[in-house]
Amino acid sequence: MFLGTFTPKLDEKGRVILPAKFRDELADGLVITRGQERCLYVFSEREFAEMHDRIRSAPITSKQGRDYLRVFLSGAHAETPDKQNRVTVPAGLREYADLGRELVVIGAGSRAEIWNAAAWEAYLTEQETAFAEIEEEVIPGLF
Repeated sequence: MFLGTFTPKLDEKGRVILPAKFRDELADGLVITRGQERCLYVFSEREFAEMHDRIRSAPITSKQGRDYLRVFLSGAHAETPDKQNRVTVPAGLREYADLGRELVVIGAGSRAEIWNAAAWEAYLTEQETAFAEIEEEVIPGLF
């Protein structure tokens, strides 16, 4: 499970060093793709395959399902960490997420997310207020 917040740097070749706590799960390979809110999702190969199976179970007649599948998979890039535990973030994905040198990598349970540092701070500031003000059950059975 991916947990925590980390602040690695993106190097001049577009590589990022994976947080130490994520390395075991991603050592055999991973998939980076477009996420929502203009971040990148990072899945282990196993989790990505399971996600793909769930997505493709949507009926082909569902326009939303087709649209999501196209956006999600067209940006997907398989990577294997090098000996220094670095992975290359493709240029198109760096552009999509507006990534510069300063990054935030968060654990989001079944995946990690890579964010532009300023975008993450803005998102977190906005969401922390909403989180504190939740008055009803958002996730069934959680509270």
